[in-house]
Amino acid sequence: MEINFNGKKALVTGAGRGIGREIVKILLESGASVVALSRTQANLDSLKWEYPEVECVCVDLSNWKETEKALRPYAESIDLLVNNAAYARCVPLEEVTEEMMDQHYAINVKGAVNVTRIVVEGMKKRKYGAIVNNSSIASLFGLVDHLAYGASKGALDTITKVLAAELGPFNIRVNSVNPTVTWTEMAMAGWSDEAKRTRMMDKIPLHRFAEPKEVAQTIVFLLSDKASMLSGVILPVDGGQTNTSCPP
Repeated sequence: MEINFNGKKALVTGAGRGIGREIVKILLESGASVVALSRTQANLDSLKWEYPEVECVCVDLSNWKETEKALRPYAESIDLLVNNAAYARCVPLEEVTEEMMDQHYAINVKGAVNVTRIVVEGMKKRKYGAIVNNSSIASLFGLVDHLAYGASKGALDTITKVLAAELGPFNIRVNSVNPTVTWTEMAMAGWSDEAKRTRMMDKIPLHRFAEPKEVAQTIVFLLSDKASMLSGVILPVDGGQTNTSCPP
C-alpha cells in the first residue's frame, strides 16, 4: 500500500532522534516536505546533514512564547502534524517534585496544545489536515513509577478526543498512537536492568519492545488518506499488551 504525500507539508516535533527521526525519514520518502523541530541543535544538524531538504527549527517547547515565535512563519502552510516531542522521568511517588510535574506538562501537554493551536490555522482555511499525537500505553495502564509521565499522556489522549470533535467539521483528523516501550536511546537507558526489562517483555504477547520504525510507520499511516475515516482513535502499538489478558 503506497502512501503519497506529494504537495503536503509536515511538521514533526521531537524530530532529532528516535521515533521522530524515523517519522521524518518516512515522510520524506513518501514525498512530503518536512519541518523538523527539536530543542537540540546538534540533533538537527545531523538530521540536516543526512536530509538537506529538511527545514529545521530549534526551540524548547516548554517555552510557550518562543515556540509561537519560531513556528509563526509556518502557521499557514502545515498540512500534517506529529506531536512527538516528550519528556519522561519515571520515579516513585515520594520522588515526584513540583518541577518534575511542571516539566512533563509543559512539554507533553502544553507544548502539544501550543503547536497544534498555531498550525491548525492554515488547516482550517484549507479544510484539510491530519494530526497524530504520540502518546503511550502509560496513559492506559497504571504503570509503577509512571505517575507524572502517565498523567501527562492521559491528558494528551483527552486532547486528541476533544480536538477530533472540535476540528472534524474542518476535515481535520486527530488521532493518538500509544506505544509500549520503544527501543530508543532513552528506553535503552531506562530499561537497562535485565530483570526489569524481562518482566515488562513478559507482559507483551510478542515478547519484545517496539522498534522506532514500527511506531513511525503507524503514525505515518494515520496521517495519510489511507486512514481518512479514522479520527479520535487511541491506538495501542504494543504487541497485544493492551487488549489481551497480559497485565501491565
